[in-house]
Amino acid sequence: MGSLRNTFAELVQARWQDHRPGLAFEDQVLSHHEVAAGAAARAALLGDLLPRGAAPHVGLLLDNTPEFPQWLGAAALAGAAVAGLNPTRRGAELARDITHTECRVLVTERARLPLLDGLRLPGVRVLVTDTAAYGEVLAPYAGAAPQAARGIGPGTRMLLYFTSGSTGAPKAAICTQGRLAHAGQSLVGHFGVRRDDVHYICMPLFHGNAVIADWAPAMAAGAGTALARRFSASGFLDDVRRFGATYFTYVGRAVQYLLATEERPDDRDNPLRVGFGTEAGAVDAARFEQRFGVRLVEGYGSSEGGAAVSRTPDTPPGAIGRAAPGDDLAVLDPATREECPPAEFDAGGRLVNGGRAIGELVNRGRSPFEGYWRNEAADAERVREHGWYWTGDLFYRDADGFLYFAGRDDDKIRVDSENLAPAMIENILARWSRAAAVAVYGVPDPVAGDQVMATVALRDGAAFDPLAFAEFLLAQPDLGTKMAPRFVRLVTRMPVTATNKVRRGELRREGFGGGTDPVWWRPEGESSYRPFGPADRDALAAAFRTHGRHPLLNPT
Repeated sequence: MGSLRNTFAELVQARWQDHRPGLAFEDQVLSHHEVAAGAAARAALLGDLLPRGAAPHVGLLLDNTPEFPQWLGAAALAGAAVAGLNPTRRGAELARDITHTECRVLVTERARLPLLDGLRLPGVRVLVTDTAAYGEVLAPYAGAAPQAARGIGPGTRMLLYFTSGSTGAPKAAICTQGRLAHAGQSLVGHFGVRRDDVHYICMPLFHGNAVIADWAPAMAAGAGTALARRFSASGFLDDVRRFGATYFTYVGRAVQYLLATEERPDDRDNPLRVGFGTEAGAVDAARFEQRFGVRLVEGYGSSEGGAAVSRTPDTPPGAIGRAAPGDDLAVLDPATREECPPAEFDAGGRLVNGGRAIGELVNRGRSPFEGYWRNEAADAERVREHGWYWTGDLFYRDADGFLYFAGRDDDKIRVDSENLAPAMIENILARWSRAAAVAVYGVPDPVAGDQVMATVALRDGAAFDPLAFAEFLLAQPDLGTKMAPRFVRLVTRMPVTATNKVRRGELRREGFGGGTDPVWWRPEGESSYRPFGPADRDALAAAFRTHGRHPLLNPT
């Protein structure tokens, strides 16, 4: 990799005159030099388009095409920041994302133009990449060398990427050139990324995962990249083979979708070395390695960069790992600010003191969190007294210091005064052979606290057998009696965001009803499941009214 670079602009410049294959997309292949030249031309154009005195911000409303990484490189050279825009946002929400981040230039493509119809975007110059007009605008800048704008340093903003929060408007987290360059170079060392590796980018580039964990280390090592316009489970393996991909990243339910595809005898015939991501779960990670011969490395890092957990060879099953070097991570009770006691497990591996052991993960050391754009209230929520960074994620820690993910702070489930970890329950239910994907969350109890509800996407051709499911639950030694789902909603496909994260907020709001999806339930005191019909809904609603908790049936 050579000497360490302090800015991402330096990593872009390092690819100049490198004529090896650098970026593959569909039937197109660009050399590293051509990608750097494209970034240089766009940086020169950007210098003329951005108004003086305005925030140098560029919005990208694009699929994963070669334009996206070239504009990322352009922003690095020009000292500008890219706001990756989520194409699943609509109307006023999308307009708010663009205007909140003060984008002066918006780069999009013809397929996305309908999203801009009727939006008020004063002072925003729109460039449409797959048009003749775009080529004409860019042509005068062809041949520009990748010169970094004056004043660029490690602290220069480069990314404004939106966090996928479940409540309120998404927040735009800041990432500087120095942090992005450091992250890329650090992952090169962690995974031993080589110049002859090919990184397959199938997660959306508007999200931090694809940029920070996939594109950045490829740039730092001089490795090749291959782009998938959008994630496709059915096309994944064919793409990997065609591009010779050795590394990929994933988030959310991507791994479950890959496992749900039809098995083939040659599944293990692929060049992949490793996959890096979050939320696959120990069960599905093991299934993935067995089927495809590819090791998945589960990691944890808050989107904002405030804390990271590193997996080590001695990490026990179910754990994420230990605190990364330099981090002082603690699991704290949010109410008392005191450290939670270590987790205790019974002989079957079940967490027995979740009520006291589960707390919020807090970085009490030096945090690389760089704040949110124009959102002081959100900054204050993350960084509180003593300068500690509160992640908003629930964890527990064992006696040896290994950390276990328990869910988001707003995913808390409290049954009979005991805190339960939805992530742990999901990992257990994922063992059920008929389940393609599982989401666990809390729904209100008519008397107090919560009840456990699971939404399950069945594998193709599988049917829900209530007796077999109940027997499966009884056979799990680490599933406590309070952890067994009271309600089970069956869906053909798990509702997810554009980054494959489950829409738990949506599932919680729909509650027991489940829309038009079938719901099964296990009445209190019974061991078997039966359909949750209209008479059951009426009786449950009456119980909520009796205990004065009926407003909880219609959460906002």
